[in-house]
Amino acid sequence: MIAVTGASGQLGRFVIQFLLEKIPASEIIAAVRNPEKAKDLAGLGVQVRQADYNQPETLTNAFKGAEKLLLISSSEVGSRTPQHLAVIAAAKQAGVKVIAYTSLLKADTSPLALASEHLETEQALKASGVPFVLLRNGWYTENYTASIPAALAHNALIGGAGDGKIASAAREDYAAAAATVLLSPIKSGTIYELAGDDVYTLAEFANEIAKQSGKTVSYVNLSQDEFTATLERAGLPKAFAALLADSDIGASKGGLFDNSHQLSRLIGRPTKPYSAVIAATLQS
Repeated sequence: MIAVTGASGQLGRFVIQFLLEKIPASEIIAAVRNPEKAKDLAGLGVQVRQADYNQPETLTNAFKGAEKLLLISSSEVGSRTPQHLAVIAAAKQAGVKVIAYTSLLKADTSPLALASEHLETEQALKASGVPFVLLRNGWYTENYTASIPAALAHNALIGGAGDGKIASAAREDYAAAAATVLLSPIKSGTIYELAGDDVYTLAEFANEIAKQSGKTVSYVNLSQDEFTATLERAGLPKAFAALLADSDIGASKGGLFDNSHQLSRLIGRPTKPYSAVIAATLQS
């Protein structure tokens, strides 16, 4: 039995899709905050159980009977550590034998502020006594394709990554890796540094948007403060704007680059090119 937290989210749904190709639906637990949003999964025969990171009492029951658990990191930056600690404690109480956790690329050396909560969770896993594996995911290409509509509207892709090399992959690729690990024998303490085969700068990313759209799109590099302020003016909450700007500055320092190709080796195929993710976004 394999349980997946955050199963109604984008990554979680992809993971479950891949698992369904290999094992019966009855052997999959979709642990979700709101079961109403996972009726489609229940319709496929997946066991849908309530598991709210902020309600620890829901977690142990959600994980009962699971041999392996995929802990997909919470989206609530700033609250992640206590939420993840609650999941780990509940998994241990429920008798889960292995926890796989979606961490951040090179979390122990990353210049990104995002890394701190991931590192705290990794340390908690090591201290828990429960066998674990770390899926240190790099950037989702979709994090940047989300900016395409604004880039086309203003003929500019803005950012703060400078000439930093970015090795992102599609969300689907990271999900395939997670499913592969869950379905394989796991050696506790294994760390996967996962990133895409493609490497690009944001200037190259902007050029690809321009090439495919037929419109002028230039990359405009901003300082961290300028980028934060611009994102705030676009309507993003202050904390989230600051986080995105910090991540781009981290990218300028190499924080989103990795050329080990562990991800493509793990999933047995090349990762999806960023040009293909851009194409899919433009067609949607």
